[in-house]
Amino acid sequence: MNEDHRRETLEARGLRLEYATIAWNAVEMLIAIGLGIAARSLALVAFGLDTMIELFASGVVVWHLRHPGRDSDRITARALRLVAWAFFVLAIVVTVGAIWALVTETSPDESPLGIGYLALTAVVMLSLGAAKRATGRRLGSEPLEAEARMSIIDAALALGVLIGLAANALFGWWWADPAAALLVAVAAAHEGFENLEEAREMSPASC
Repeated sequence: MNEDHRRETLEARGLRLEYATIAWNAVEMLIAIGLGIAARSLALVAFGLDTMIELFASGVVVWHLRHPGRDSDRITARALRLVAWAFFVLAIVVTVGAIWALVTETSPDESPLGIGYLALTAVVMLSLGAAKRATGRRLGSEPLEAEARMSIIDAALALGVLIGLAANALFGWWWADPAAALLVAVAAAHEGFENLEEAREMSPASC
């Protein structure tokens, strides 16, 4: 397999993974919000709303992979900055939701369906994130690798919400979910700063 054909194959794989991520997140958003409203779970509703940010990040990577100038540092730096800001918005939304839940001592109803769906989401997003990260490394696509980390953070957030719902149902620990969400928010903010720094190194004049 020559280098051009190998690159085309990896780019096609990256696009398929992003399209799969977009499809899953679109469904995830509707289901999570619906289950959250039914269970009066702010965490589930916030998780569904967070998905819109992840959809944006996936759209940025699709744009980059299909862009004629995707090999230029300027275009790659722009994609990294857009993904970085998606991380920052995600961190802000998650932090606000977590603080609100802590201040109001929000205690959701039990949601077995929500717990089951979050477990499935964690597995799916972790698998997609790992596949995108491996493809991004082989392709040398920094934006794809960065968005892969967002999928992994999404899996961590799903796991955190799941633990929160389960801990509340079993032990009455209503604070477990917002506490886990704050840790995820810190991780998201860290990724945002990492991406911005990488973008500055690639295109210092345009930052």
